[in-house]
Amino acid sequence: MSPAERANNRRRHSRRRAAVTETPKPRLRTVRETSAGGLVVAGLDGPRDALCAALIGRTDRRGRLLWSLPKGHIEQGETAEQTAMREVAEETGIRGKVLASLGSIDYWFVTEGRRVHKTVHHYLLRSLGGELSDADIEVTEVAWVPLTELESRLAYADERRLAEVAGKLIDRMDNDDTPGVNQGVSGE
Repeated sequence: MSPAERANNRRRHSRRRAAVTETPKPRLRTVRETSAGGLVVAGLDGPRDALCAALIGRTDRRGRLLWSLPKGHIEQGETAEQTAMREVAEETGIRGKVLASLGSIDYWFVTEGRRVHKTVHHYLLRSLGGELSDADIEVTEVAWVPLTELESRLAYADERRLAEVAGKLIDRMDNDDTPGVNQGVSGE
């Protein structure tokens, strides 16, 4: 065996030994979290082009302002709908009433040594009043955004899809000419 072959052999064997003696990385504990929130819309009784939604802006680690829908953890004894109304009020200052489900978003992330599987249930809400407020510590900014601008303003593709669903639901409510149905859905 040539000196080069012996050196290659030693390198090959030393790698194998190192791999055997390495300690396996500990598995991350997986936890499930469930939240709720929604798209609160003002002007549902007016013209379609006047509709606005209250969005929250949060500053990410890179210092960018990212716009999203208000949402938060479901408290014990609370339904997802109740959480959506509470979180919208806490994060935007706007009181809302749930009109319909927009769907759920599912995603995974790692934080503080654990893997989190998060599900967020979203709802379409009618604005009942209040004033925009960024008093919530997690919120950098709040704004009324025309529904026509949600596609360009919302930072996350999943939330842009939910805004599309909301637009279709609103169109259906506008086009529903059954007496009293639109009022019944709105909770008024």
